[in-house]
Amino acid sequence: MTEGNNMPENDTAGPDETPAGSEPAKEKRPEEEQDGEKERTESKENGDSTLDIPEKNNGAKEEVEFVHPEGGWGWVVMLASMWCNGSVFGIQNAFGVMFIYLLREFGSEKDKDLQFRTSWVGSLSMGMIFFCSPIVSIFTDMLGCRIIAVGGAAVGLVGLLASSFVTSLGPLYFTYGIVFSCGCSFAYQPSLVILGHYFKKRLGLVNGIVTAGSSVFTIIMPFLLSGLLERVGLYNTMRVLCILMFVLMLAGWTYKPLLPVKPKDSQTGSSRLKQVFNVNIWKSWGYRIWAFGIPAALYGYFVPYVHLMKHVEERFGKDTNKEVLLMCIGITSCIGRLIFGIVADYISGVNKVFLQVASFVVIGLMSMMIPVCHVFGGLIAVCLLMGLFDGCFICIMAPIAFELVGAKDVSQAIGFLLGLMSVPMTVGPPIAGYLRDKMGYYDMAFYLAGVPPIIGGALLCLIPWVEAKRKRREKKEALKGEQEATQKMIEHEKAQEDVQHKAGESVL
Repeated sequence: MTEGNNMPENDTAGPDETPAGSEPAKEKRPEEEQDGEKERTESKENGDSTLDIPEKNNGAKEEVEFVHPEGGWGWVVMLASMWCNGSVFGIQNAFGVMFIYLLREFGSEKDKDLQFRTSWVGSLSMGMIFFCSPIVSIFTDMLGCRIIAVGGAAVGLVGLLASSFVTSLGPLYFTYGIVFSCGCSFAYQPSLVILGHYFKKRLGLVNGIVTAGSSVFTIIMPFLLSGLLERVGLYNTMRVLCILMFVLMLAGWTYKPLLPVKPKDSQTGSSRLKQVFNVNIWKSWGYRIWAFGIPAALYGYFVPYVHLMKHVEERFGKDTNKEVLLMCIGITSCIGRLIFGIVADYISGVNKVFLQVASFVVIGLMSMMIPVCHVFGGLIAVCLLMGLFDGCFICIMAPIAFELVGAKDVSQAIGFLLGLMSVPMTVGPPIAGYLRDKMGYYDMAFYLAGVPPIIGGALLCLIPWVEAKRKRREKKEALKGEQEATQKMIEHEKAQEDVQHKAGESVL
């Protein structure tokens, strides 16, 4: 769900090289003072010290100018990033298929909390991917995309391989829920950041192709997992999935960085601290609402991905072609990303957030419709709509972040948001499993899973109002500043006239 977090701003050398660009401006001052020493003196008396800013900015621009290839090796990087996106989230989204076999492998008739305990495996895995996002952003800035991506894929491979040898749920929480998922997180985020090194004009198109990888794998993976689980069993299936992680390691080697690196010796301790912990994003009330409204809406988001397969098996029988439902979600999610990505370009400013509001409302209602469907065709219709608006929710994450905090801070804004999202993504499915264990059916779990998205969507409706209020306040302050500047200018001119008048009287 971190699609769009591919901002290269943190990798450029622009901000740190500004002092070098200011030297030419200092050398020109004597000539400027010879031409207009009186005007410069008057401007300094009024506190105007901004005369050299244009030349400083121009100097910095010339030093950090970088032309993106817009292709070439970048297409290989795009395919590698697409594989990463697909393999990571394809496995996560198809966990519902593996969940059934985990219940059979580790379950017993005497275990009354089996659904609750087993669902923690998938919840921890998905939650840790988002929880690690802020940390991954920091390490990627420090060590680069290639090292982090290859190292993360290697850790994920070790975790998945170790999971194929455990014989109880306890160790699986660690090997699959933590080690494997942390490796996936470290492999995933650099795959988006590296795209900004190769593309600028085509970045939107490339980002759309890369994020479509998760949809393609979500379509294929349920059928692949079902076939493998039936033929070779749970443990050998995990070993086969290790092949995906090995290919992911190879894909990480293609991430050759191109953007200039910041000189470390020019950074002070405070500037490095601000680079790691950017507090500017929290000054925006719109971002605060967004950063807490999105997680509030996601407590029921991952519940269908974990429990829908088991619910279908209980209601329609074990022979039901339940994998079709995840395929439907994957197909329409891909379509939704393309359609709503285009629609978002025609919606100005923070009003894009209303697309997310609509997405959460529909997702919430569809979750509540799952237990109502007593016909399999009805479930297919529900999953088609859920996938469509899931794609809408994901594809406009980055555009909304741009509108709320600006391009300079968007990378960490998304990173912190993903970190906050880890809590509801982790907690939701176990709660649903607990309700299933206590009540004996999933109906109440799906009803309650639909409530948080609707509440979170209602909370997001405050963002356009807050941002409009902020802009009115800033416009008013700017107008007030102009009026004060005009008043000072008038007073200054009047003082000059008085001085000239007194000088004339003294001559007489």
